[in-house]
Amino acid sequence: MHNETVETIIGAIVVAIAVVFVIFTYSSTSAGSMGGYPLTAKMVRVDGLAVGTDVKLAGVKVGTVSALELAPDYQITVHINIHADVKVPDDSSLVVTSSGLLSGSYLSIQPGGSDKMLAAGGVIKNTQGAIDMMGLLNKFVNSSSGSSSAPAAGGAAPAPSHE
Repeated sequence: MHNETVETIIGAIVVAIAVVFVIFTYSSTSAGSMGGYPLTAKMVRVDGLAVGTDVKLAGVKVGTVSALELAPDYQITVHINIHADVKVPDDSSLVVTSSGLLSGSYLSIQPGGSDKMLAAGGVIKNTQGAIDMMGLLNKFVNSSSGSSSAPAAGGAAPAPSHE
């Protein structure tokens, strides 16, 4: 009887620690609602983006991707949630960007010069999808291998030797 009580208490402590850990992780990663406002954009390519991907303005995180939807015309509707204190001009553009060669992608808002700001539910019309880096690299490799610098047939005669 005494062993069962000890096991129950230890089990309860383990469950309590797990709950505290989940709450801490949820609140420290900004996975919860930010109290911001939603915006959408249509893009052709969103390689590397997923729900929870950062949205940055001038390198500072101002929101996250909340959903990605494939439309019948094969464009992707990107739903983002922006912090309430960040205002986005209505002529801003949204670009899929990478931090480095091997790092993940994020969305970068490039603010426009308009005095009119996007309201909740607004649409960012100027977008640039992800760039296919492997495709670009493949094109570069193939174009440089096609223009080799082999000497032409019947090239210059060898220099005379001075013996």
